Amino acid sequence: MRNSAIPAVRRSALCALSCAALTAALPVASATAPQPPREAARVPFAARYEAVQHGGVVRAANSSARGAKGTESVNDGTTIAYVDVDSDPHTYNSSRAELRVPAGARVSWARLYWGGNLRVGEQKPPEDNGRVLIAEPGGSYKALLADSLIGHRAADGADAFQASADVTELVRSAQPGQWTVAQVNVAKGLSAVGGWGGWTLVAAYEKASEPLRRIGVWDGFETVGPRSGELRVPVDGNRFPKGTGGQLGVIAYDGDRGTSGDYLAVDTSRAKSTRLSDSANSAEDVMNSSITEFGAGRTVRFPDGTNTLGYDSDVFDLQGALREGGDRVEVRFGSEKDTVWLGALFLQADVRR
Repeated sequence: MRNSAIPAVRRSALCALSCAALTAALPVASATAPQPPREAARVPFAARYEAVQHGGVVRAANSSARGAKGTESVNDGTTIAYVDVDSDPHTYNSSRAELRVPAGARVSWARLYWGGNLRVGEQKPPEDNGRVLIAEPGGSYKALLADSLIGHRAADGADAFQASADVTELVRSAQPGQWTVAQVNVAKGLSAVGGWGGWTLVAAYEKASEPLRRIGVWDGFETVGPRSGELRVPVDGNRFPKGTGGQLGVIAYDGDRGTSGDYLAVDTSRAKSTRLSDSANSAEDVMNSSITEFGAGRTVRFPDGTNTLGYDSDVFDLQGALREGGDRVEVRFGSEKDTVWLGALFLQADVRR
């Protein structure tokens, strides 16, 4: 049994993905280059993709910023440099990560999210927020323009943004392996709040041999902190049986490692609120500059540092939160000390045990 996917396209029409290999001059916009969509300080969370199908959701992610020599494990008040793993002298940052789509599966939907902090020593054109370079495994760079409203807000000493674009056809036709993303608009230099940024590629897939699952992706650009209060995102209003298995992924920016008070919780209609945590993410410091799955660094990526300096892309086990089942799932995200920006949530939950 399989229900067809229902993409949520409420906010904007898609822009085209350019499939021409970039020349050295492409990272700088020309006078006739298509312009990315407009920006907003707040983008409310809404469904981007929802489906019930045999399959699941996977992601690849990495950071685009690193600490300068001697400050590799510190975010605030340090000098930020770029991660740059490719051999192209025309890219100012680049990093790689593997997207593990199971063999024999068909990609039904994929989207790239990227973002960072602009307020550091070096400044680049604001239009760079809405464009990035992407290369599939074994392929060359292609220009990608954001196709939705870009979140961009200056607050508490930071100048944060997130953009995203549909890459379904590119991922569907790609070979297995590591993806490379370059030119994420992170400014390097010295800053009190630090420089941070990175990217996450999220893909939903179909495979007949896997359980029937409810899959959803919600995105926006919301600030959470001591003055802004808690963010609540209703992510599912369907019934789940007891003992349902599942996972929840989160993309967030400027979560400082070692600063307690930030949390990610799941509420259902049948159980008390459950704060998510694992061996790599404390329930009291869940946004701690990490890229993990169920507490481990399962994703193959380069570089693969454990401290990603303010960029979080984590996947948590939902079995404990869904142990009693329920007919709704709501995610709560809050921070008592840090100012953190939430960019996306992605859910996978079994329809039947």
